[in-house]
Formats: sequence, C-alpha cells, structure tokens
Amino acid sequence: MTDRIAALADAAIHLVATRGMRGLTHRAVDAQAGVPTGSTSAYFRTRKALVEGVVRRLAELDAEEVEAAGLAAPRDPEQLAEGAARILDRWMSAARERTLARYACLLEATHHPELRDVLKHGEVSRAQAKAVLTAWGAPEPERQSRELVAFLDGLLFDRLVGAGALHAPEPGTPESRAELEVAVRSALRAVLGR
Repeated sequence: MTDRIAALADAAIHLVATRGMRGLTHRAVDAQAGVPTGSTSAYFRTRKALVEGVVRRLAELDAEEVEAAGLAAPRDPEQLAEGAARILDRWMSAARERTLARYACLLEATHHPELRDVLKHGEVSRAQAKAVLTAWGAPEPERQSRELVAFLDGLLFDRLVGAGALHAPEPGTPESRAELEVAVRSALRAVLGR
C-alpha cells in the first residue's frame, strides 16, 4: 500500500470510527486527509472499493502488531496469553478507532452482499491460530482455532462496546491487561482441554 493510499485509508478509518458508515464518503475522506477534492475517488472509485481499502488497511495494521508481539508463532500458551492480552488491550485503547471501524465494516457487510469479501480478512487470524495449535499438538486444530478466535473476538467486542465495558478495568492500564490475560488463559485451557 502506497503512502498516499495508506493516508486516505487511515482518514477513512477515523471517519468510520467517529461518524459511522454513513460518515464515510469520498469527500469526507478528502477533507479528513487534507487532500484536494476528488483525490480519494482517484484511488477508490466506488464506495465498495473505499470500504475494501479500509478493511485492507485494518488487516495490514493488525498483522504488523501481531507479528511485532510475537503472536504469529508463540512458543507456549503463556506467551500467547500475555501477548494476546497486550494486543486486545491496545485495540481497546490506543487503537480503539481501528477496532470500532473494523466492527462497523463487518456489520456493513452483513447488509450488503457485495461487501462480503471483507470477511475473508478474518481468515488470517484463524489460519495463524490453527498453525499455532497444530504446532502444539492440539487434537482438532481446525475446530479449536475457530473456537479460540471466536472467544478472542467476543472478548474484545464485549470489553469495547458490550456490557463488559461497564465493569472492566480502564483499557490501557495494567489492571486491564491482567484481567484480559486471565480470560485468555481460561479460553486456552478450555480450547486445549487442559
């Protein structure tokens, strides 16, 4: 992704997170990015292309963070629990806008079949989880990886916008990361049958 396309996608992510999908227009992205009117349309010809660009950028940024945290190939469940808690906490605090934009795009895809391809970006985390669980000798890594990713997605959603947000520690704090780590460890024990 070129710097210009990344900047436009980042501006679009901000708009989706702060205004919702209705706030995502080519003109609004131009204004947010501080570029001449029509610039966004030159790179993303349609609304579908713009939403796909947002999702690609979200996936790119998430992949960078997962790789940097060593979660692509954690050596054991403890490292995975600690790293996942750190990432989840970041996605609720410093990267909160990205997480809100991700959920908005996923919800948009449920109402617009032409956007269903954006759901394919979620396959990356499932494939990574399957590879990790296979390496650890899990008896049913395909099923177990789906369960683990579903749990992590649900935990993130609940803590960010669900009832869990009412009682959980403030995101971005050591207490938040500690509570998330306990939850991820519990999920790993359940998924791995340990």
